[in-house]
Amino acid sequence: GPTRKMPQTASAMDFFQLFVPDNVLKNMVVQTNMYAKKYQERFGKDDAWMDVTLTEMKAFLGYMISTSIHHCESVLSIWSSGFYSNRSIALIMTQPRFEKILKYFHIVAFRSSQMTHGLYKIQPFLDSLQYGFDSAFRPSQTQVLHEPLIDEDPVFIATCTERELRKRKKRKFSLWVRQCSSTGFICQIYVHLKEGGGADGLDALKNKPQLHSMVAKSLCQNASGKNYIIFTGPSITSLNLFEEFEKQEIYCCGLLSSRKSDCTGLPPSMLHNPEAPQSRGQYRIKMKGNMSLICWYNKGHFRFLTNAYSPVQQGVIIKRKSGEIPCPLAVEAFAAHLSYICKYDDKYSKYFISHKPNKTWQQVFWFTISIAINNAYILYKMSDAYHVKRYSRAQFGERLIKELLGLEDTSPSH
Repeated sequence: GPTRKMPQTASAMDFFQLFVPDNVLKNMVVQTNMYAKKYQERFGKDDAWMDVTLTEMKAFLGYMISTSIHHCESVLSIWSSGFYSNRSIALIMTQPRFEKILKYFHIVAFRSSQMTHGLYKIQPFLDSLQYGFDSAFRPSQTQVLHEPLIDEDPVFIATCTERELRKRKKRKFSLWVRQCSSTGFICQIYVHLKEGGGADGLDALKNKPQLHSMVAKSLCQNASGKNYIIFTGPSITSLNLFEEFEKQEIYCCGLLSSRKSDCTGLPPSMLHNPEAPQSRGQYRIKMKGNMSLICWYNKGHFRFLTNAYSPVQQGVIIKRKSGEIPCPLAVEAFAAHLSYICKYDDKYSKYFISHKPNKTWQQVFWFTISIAINNAYILYKMSDAYHVKRYSRAQFGERLIKELLGLEDTSPSH
């Protein structure tokens, strides 16, 4: 749960600023102004430009975040006269001023000689965000490594052209998270860039164990020695990785696939389906030390690799139509924690910021801002402030937008 007690009067902005504090926003102001100055020195003076202020930067973020609640096809729709127009917030800043800030917006204006990483324009923000996640929340013992669902608004999908859809699908990065499976709080983010089509590019590594092993190690670098139980999908599950994690006192339970997983070191007899017909709930087990390989049958063969649960401990899967199906405890735990993450995706993925810029670092920035707001809401739900005024996720987003735009008193009791 939360590491600090927030007062009953804490506002949506207070929770958001646990992850994006004023000093981070002030840095955005400084870097944006520096970039605008350098840009104009190179390409000619822009008479319409004035240095951005902290108040304007907050309003700029507020406008962008509003697309996560109203799902307009373009942030500029706010100032239009169409269906997605929003007169209540359009008066805070003019459209030309917003477009100027959008043009020059930066988090790191210039590349320094030490910065060779492709995400150098956003790395300081990602580091600050990670520090906020680590310091504000203590996760449960059970966590999941996965790629979160980043939802596209169905109204937009129905109206955009095939060319726009293809362009959106060509995202140049993959976003992975380590997520607390009890609350849905995202504890760690890892962004893997597609750095061209070479041997190390995302295309070359997409279905290969080395990429997913590298992702898993990066996501669990702060987890060693804490006896966490990590649930993984088929692309990450591997005997070598789980044994490496066990040395760091990180225990695992993963779904195994002979097509997607690295099956090195696993007994071939367990990877092939038996010819004899199976009844639901039957399973076979092979063990090596603490590691168990479970082959469980339920309308198909499912394989699990784990060193976190004893294979002799019994569990049960409850299905609406077929009732209780016996299984090892590891299978029950895997199903329960993965279903929670699916519920999280269903509830929160629709609140990702709709604005889709062309630049990769900006795409990553808006995705991570969306994750920060979802995390802020999860902390809000666990605080005393939630008992004063029970905001839904949409209402919490609306409050945050109004507070960023300076439209309301920030006390949630009003």
